[in-house]
Amino acid sequence: MGAHGPIPKRSEERRRRNKDDGPALVRAPAGPPLDLPDLPEPDELWHPIATDWYLSLRESGQAAFYQPSDWAVARYAAHVMSQVLLSERANGQLVAALNSVMSSLLTTEGERRRARMELERKPAAKQAPAGVTAIADYRASIGG
Repeated sequence: MGAHGPIPKRSEERRRRNKDDGPALVRAPAGPPLDLPDLPEPDELWHPIATDWYLSLRESGQAAFYQPSDWAVARYAAHVMSQVLLSERANGQLVAALNSVMSSLLTTEGERRRARMELERKPAAKQAPAGVTAIADYRASIGG
């Protein structure tokens, strides 16, 4: 993960259509992968936020690319997160290291875009702009 700088736009938001010199874009469906291995359950001593984060990875599209070693890193990150959240004083270096580990797992959209991975969202239903429907309602009310 050496890429820094501004987060690239999603492919459908880009205007540039000529060939990109970078690596190929990887697409995956959003939502839980169909063939997840048997994963260890969260530690009952973890902070609830760490538990929620760990469980959310199972529901995320990038989990389709995780190997057993990635799940081990996720458990480690959840353990460190729990320690940070349960401590009385937050350690800035520990929080920075935790953010780095979470980035390596591609847990944010920005990190996935930098790695040239996009999770395909379900298309939103097309809706007419509010002004158009108001005009159509007005025309219908006056008999036009």
